[in-house]
Amino acid sequence: QVQLVESGGGLVQPGGSLRLSCAASGFPVSRYTMSWYRQPPGKERELVASIRYTGGSTNYADFVKGRFTISRDNAKNTVFLQMNSLKPEDTALYYCASPHLDLWGQGTLVTVSS
Repeated sequence: QVQLVESGGGLVQPGGSLRLSCAASGFPVSRYTMSWYRQPPGKERELVASIRYTGGSTNYADFVKGRFTISRDNAKNTVFLQMNSLKPEDTALYYCASPHLDLWGQGTLVTVSS
């Protein structure tokens, strides 16, 4: 079964950190560009970060540069999003996706609040 399952969301105080995981099954993440998106409350979904299948190069949205890091573990077939220095405006439902396969996870909620 081809699917993506996110985990790691939760409630964190401003300035804190979270690490999101995206476990893939049915296909190798090493052979596809993988991305994290987010949808803040009442807003459109937006791209957060991507990691290319060739060479593992990464790119980030300006609003997370220097704070978030996308990575993957091919042996575990898992993609990660390390989020540091979190801000209240980072509150959103975070989704893992394989754009080429048009495959999305169910999302994991991140809430940044004191």
